[in-house]
Amino acid sequence: MDKNIKNLSNLLILCTFSLFLTACVGGQTGRNNSGQYKNGMVVSAHPEASKVGLDILKKGGNAIDAAVAVQFALAVVYPDAGNIGGGGFLVYRSAKGELASLDFREKAPGKATRDMYLDAAGNAITEKSIFGHLAAGVPGSVDGMVKAHAKFGKLSWAEVVQPALNLAQNGFSITESQAREFAGMQKSIKKYNPGKTYFIKDKWTKGELWAQKDLAKTLQLIRDKGRDGFYSGEVADLIVAEMQKGGGLITKEDLKNYQAQWRDPLVGNYKDYKIITMPPPSSGGIALLQLLNSVEGYPLKRYGFNSDSTIQLLVEAERRVYADRATHLGDPDFYKVPQKYLINPSYSTQRMGNFNWNRATLSSDIKAGEAPIESEETTHFSIVDRQGNAVAVTTTLNGGYGSMVFVNGAGFLLNNEMDDFSVKPGTPNMFGLLGGEANAIEPGKRMLSSMTPTILEKNGDLFMVVGTPGGSTIITSVFQTILNTIEFDMSMQRAVNAKRFHHQWLPDEVLIENGGFDSLVRVKLEGKGYKFRERKAIGRVDAILKTKWGYYEGGADPRGDDTKLGW
Repeated sequence: MDKNIKNLSNLLILCTFSLFLTACVGGQTGRNNSGQYKNGMVVSAHPEASKVGLDILKKGGNAIDAAVAVQFALAVVYPDAGNIGGGGFLVYRSAKGELASLDFREKAPGKATRDMYLDAAGNAITEKSIFGHLAAGVPGSVDGMVKAHAKFGKLSWAEVVQPALNLAQNGFSITESQAREFAGMQKSIKKYNPGKTYFIKDKWTKGELWAQKDLAKTLQLIRDKGRDGFYSGEVADLIVAEMQKGGGLITKEDLKNYQAQWRDPLVGNYKDYKIITMPPPSSGGIALLQLLNSVEGYPLKRYGFNSDSTIQLLVEAERRVYADRATHLGDPDFYKVPQKYLINPSYSTQRMGNFNWNRATLSSDIKAGEAPIESEETTHFSIVDRQGNAVAVTTTLNGGYGSMVFVNGAGFLLNNEMDDFSVKPGTPNMFGLLGGEANAIEPGKRMLSSMTPTILEKNGDLFMVVGTPGGSTIITSVFQTILNTIEFDMSMQRAVNAKRFHHQWLPDEVLIENGGFDSLVRVKLEGKGYKFRERKAIGRVDAILKTKWGYYEGGADPRGDDTKLGW
């Protein structure tokens, strides 16, 4: 062979090999050039928490190990919703297709009463269920993480708690948006924490280190003693002392008796996709399956993303589903939820029977179907590990910074989840959601939630992990993100970025993100009787899509500091 030809041949082989490495590796193990990863991914509300989760995966931990680590990390770096003083839900799918869901929702204290937030005339005193000590339910997050790790974890308990302890002890750099937000919270924090210095500063600056020594001590006790480090001993004493000081109801017995509960996940179908989601006391899973059932028979792909037909159809489905939520959903340990009936596709077809393309349905004409309410500042994270195990976790204090009450000496915030009960059946909660007898306050009962952690399969393989904060908008945000990928062929990041809208039966208006609709589309729908109100961000979806090539593609919501990391 001619020497020049041979050299050229060798060069071509070398170039081809280099291109192959670039395409498959992209400079990092398991990454390709499109930002998709082969070995795992973490998407959460804060860059530090996502880094903690990824480090656990790289260390050999599985998706549950990473989820526990991220949950505790968020309690340090994302105090408006990350928590050990709140609760939430977890949906899990193993690489082999095994399914599980964990309910670590808060409970009403044993001394709670049905009318505890009503005045002498029977009117709701809404501030009592939203701010201060009386608003707090019994926290479930720590017990939830203990149970999840005990059942599925691979690394030691100390290994998955230690990263959060390090962040609390050594401090972390606050983001620009946190600096602004923390500065704006000073008045409220001072009001409900007289004599305490947590979170109180004259000035917050982007990039400054924030350490939390009392929270570090609490995390150290949880690391060393597990459940007993929170629900008994020193931390339990501090919680009860805080309750007694501020007129709250949580007792040592409440803490001792709290147990997170494994439940059978809700499973449904949308076309070729299997939907695995959270059962009650989350209203989100049932509502999501109802919404998907309601629109499955319509040609959404032909209508197009955010066309007038698509918007009208989705709004009418949402209107009917939220009417059902107000009447039929509550804690299944206290109320018989007609679950099978509600998620039967024929029921949704029946509910959509009076939908009219020519005009808006009046919410006053929609009642709950005859069967035989939480914060914008929740947080969600999605994780997939190297083996393909997937977990979706949505967790919350309810309102931003919960009840605003720090546990003195322990350094963490308590939730204000009691507002998610029907404080007075028929009276809206802080997010405008109505509730009925099914969600009335009872001792030991879990309050209804909108949280909707969800995992999708396609042809028996993992397809998507998805969830979001957003109070009453959680369900519709998850619903629309799923449709964006399945019906409108969006990448995961585009599906998360896309403008969203929301209808919840009452009030009878469509919330839309600023600039979310084409002006002509809006005029058409207003002509049919729809009322619109623009607002800022709806939801903060964090999701992972498994591509047909087997890579993981993240969607981290640009509406916040949300961060996707993979390897």
